[in-house]
Amino acid sequence: MTAWTGSAGAMRPGDPGALPTPVLVVGTGLMGASVGLALGRAGVVAHLRDHDARHVEGARSVGAGTVRPPGDVGLVVVAVPPDALGTAVVEALREWPQAVVTDIGSVKAAPLSAVAAAGEDSARYVGSHPMAGSERSGPWAASADLFDGRAWAVTPHQRSAPTAAAAVRALATTCGATVVELSPADHDAAVARISHLPHLMAALVAGSLLGCPPEHLALAGQGLRDITRVAAGDPALWRQIVAANAGQLRGLLESVRAQLDALLTGLAGDSVLETLLQRGVDGTRLIPGKHGARDPLQSVLYVAVPDAPGRLAQLFADAGQSGVNVEDLRIDHDPTRPVGLVEIVVTATSAPTLARSLAERGWSVHS
Repeated sequence: MTAWTGSAGAMRPGDPGALPTPVLVVGTGLMGASVGLALGRAGVVAHLRDHDARHVEGARSVGAGTVRPPGDVGLVVVAVPPDALGTAVVEALREWPQAVVTDIGSVKAAPLSAVAAAGEDSARYVGSHPMAGSERSGPWAASADLFDGRAWAVTPHQRSAPTAAAAVRALATTCGATVVELSPADHDAAVARISHLPHLMAALVAGSLLGCPPEHLALAGQGLRDITRVAAGDPALWRQIVAANAGQLRGLLESVRAQLDALLTGLAGDSVLETLLQRGVDGTRLIPGKHGARDPLQSVLYVAVPDAPGRLAQLFADAGQSGVNVEDLRIDHDPTRPVGLVEIVVTATSAPTLARSLAERGWSVHS
């Protein structure tokens, strides 16, 4: 990699992990504003810029940073939509010739190609991508803890300066994330499989509900909500993401098409169907659990909770008294009764202890 020795605020010789300051965030939607809030929580004031005056004012109003132009910039964080990403990165490199520049877009090959085509100093550019987000959009949905405990991909390329890569790693950790370092190509292949393809599948399932009779929808439970949740994301944004990563997605979609063809032939219940279902079980077991560890064998306890003030808080308090660590929790509302069904996920070995403890405190529990 090419060494970069330019000045960058708080980055000092012998201090490769320091966060360069001042920090300029370009683009103040959900992600950019959340970066500003996370930096502010760590005591770093971000400077905000956006073509949309309403967005930049919204980000300022929620405390994501200041709109005063900085006298100098050590790090530029580009957080604009995918269609504008390459242009914005090139503009940042030109405007701030001493700054490290990163972007937090969903696809990494495209902005890197734009930098190369423009002939800019690519040593100061290192792409990145926090694996966090929300179905909501805009700075008003931003949160300082959006990145806490989440993976943040840092994608240095062959010409990236080590100090620039260190600066982007410092950005990720300052925002509370865990750094995962990948090449730009490996990143795009990874997100195609674990993010972009699942979003498209969720959209297909959710779209199949259009025209569904109301009495059918009355049977909907948490499983349907889980599998379709991400389909509520902004279609305009996701069109850009999918188009930018079409090369990586094509092969995956062709594989899904082949499996759908096999499923159509196996609907009568032959071994093809069972094999496909077992692949699904095996795939879910590969998904990392908390802190990146492989999930232990888990059990789900179902607790009926009356829809009344304080009852959910009481359930949490009683679960805490059991001494069992809750791995996950979901709430399913019964549309026909004033009651909710809380699904408490714990390790299989802890489930009997929690079930017994809650039952002793008057809760209706089944597994």
